[in-house]
Amino acid sequence: MGVLEGRINKRIPIPLYYQLKELLREHIRNNEVGDLIPTEQQLCQHFGISRPTVRQAIAELVAEGYLRRSKGKGTFIAQPKINQDFLLVLESFNREMREKGLTPATSVLAKEVMIVDADSISLHLQLPRGASVVYLRRLRFVNNSPLVLVNSFLPNDRLPYLDRRDLERESLYELIEHVYDLSIARAERTLEAVVAGEEEARLLQIAPGSAVQYIETVTYLTDGSPIEFSQAWYRGDMARFTFELFKKRV
Repeated sequence: MGVLEGRINKRIPIPLYYQLKELLREHIRNNEVGDLIPTEQQLCQHFGISRPTVRQAIAELVAEGYLRRSKGKGTFIAQPKINQDFLLVLESFNREMREKGLTPATSVLAKEVMIVDADSISLHLQLPRGASVVYLRRLRFVNNSPLVLVNSFLPNDRLPYLDRRDLERESLYELIEHVYDLSIARAERTLEAVVAGEEEARLLQIAPGSAVQYIETVTYLTDGSPIEFSQAWYRGDMARFTFELFKKRV
């Protein structure tokens, strides 16, 4: 547990908690994941500020994923969140993680051909009820920690025998393009913040009721037909998402 460098200036109009937060952020950058930060009392004494000020700075860094609290042990530097930019770029999960210097892995929990009996699947894949789809349920890991649980539904007539492929080793998108000779063009994604149910929490190794990011995706081929409808639950403490926005021209 190192001593924080820098000082807090009480004469400027920048809130004290924010100044402390920035000093803590610099301390985090200069130290290692798992390192203990100074206690609230130590920070109060070192900077001559109140405990509510210290608590606000730490609480915001915990909420942003930079720190994690352990009851009875203290506050530690957290594993950095994985920045996901595939809301803008369609990319293989494994390839994207490796490009970030991380080690990905996949566990296939279910893989079967089933009959469409839900309106949401029928609507998103533009299939009639009673059509057959390939159902995949996969748990994706990064550096041995579960990051995302994904349910995928794909039209069986476009991807025959997909359920026989080794999807723990093979990329789904690469199979679609290179084995089935179909060209992926775009995807529509919807993101919302939800809480984890018991099953999602168990698989993601988080407490039930924890915050997760839920994403629904419909992926389309160049001919305009949908090829995949997926539902994904991302751990809120491990992932963040980047959007690029452009000003609309009038």
